Amino acid sequence: MAYVNNIKMFVRVFELGSMSAAARDQRTSPAVASARIAELERHLGVRLFNRTTRRLQPTENGRLFYDGARKVLEAIDDAEAAVMASAQNLRGTVFVAAPLGVGRRFIAPHVPDFKDEYPQIDVRLRLSDRKIDVIGEGLDLAFHLGMLEDSTLKMRLVADCPRILCAAPAYVARRGDPGNGEALVKDRHDCLNLRFPGATEFQWTLVTPEGPKRFEVAGPYETDDGDVLTGWALDGRGIVMKPIFEVADHLRDGRLVPVVRDTPPLPVQLSCLTQHRRLRDPKIRVFTDFIVTKIRVDLVRAMDGLTLPG
Repeated sequence: MAYVNNIKMFVRVFELGSMSAAARDQRTSPAVASARIAELERHLGVRLFNRTTRRLQPTENGRLFYDGARKVLEAIDDAEAAVMASAQNLRGTVFVAAPLGVGRRFIAPHVPDFKDEYPQIDVRLRLSDRKIDVIGEGLDLAFHLGMLEDSTLKMRLVADCPRILCAAPAYVARRGDPGNGEALVKDRHDCLNLRFPGATEFQWTLVTPEGPKRFEVAGPYETDDGDVLTGWALDGRGIVMKPIFEVADHLRDGRLVPVVRDTPPLPVQLSCLTQHRRLRDPKIRVFTDFIVTKIRVDLVRAMDGLTLPG
């Protein structure tokens, strides 16, 4: 088992390019990570990494060993999955990531129920609105809200989620309802933007009579936390674009009202992303099936009785 752990550590150091990052990923200390790599190098009789002040660079032998090491770990994963599936004895840990709004509303409330049904499976849930690197962060699956870019990951569509532009009545009373995307930009409305480090521009894609069109919007408030945007909108600070499920209660009680209704935003996809090889792991499959079923029911309930514009 120690040799397998050494190989696992090597693979994560190779993929992350950092001993400390790999140690965090494997939930151990940098000293233990370094010792495992050193032990593996002694066993193989070759150097696997060249150490520099900033980054570990794999040697040619390291690159050659990585390909075989990945195949070894995949074979072990497959063997363990086959045994667990055959014995119906699901156990282990599932590492999951999700956007804040999705995770808080649709995943976290159901994790205890999942644990009750599968007591030997632990769940590690990370919530963030930033872009997630599923492979680099060692995740088993990640829920993604948005249009998926080209990816080597396996995507499972959970639902198409309609979105809405909305604002507090106080903002509409002060600035008016622009009605459409052209007026939104022309009248320089305060738009509340979800923006991440490195972003250079911000556009909202709205459905016009001529088809979808991008509008460059701006405003005095930006954040990488979607729930903070909702709070600013409730405070009358501007117009926000939101999946309707995130603001449904506020729309029902009138604290937020629809605006820009002549050019509504495109819906957004909620999907589940998984590394292809991990789809064969039964604990990941049962967790995904369990949570996806719960999310779909919750989405229907969130929209129940709500009259949409357009």
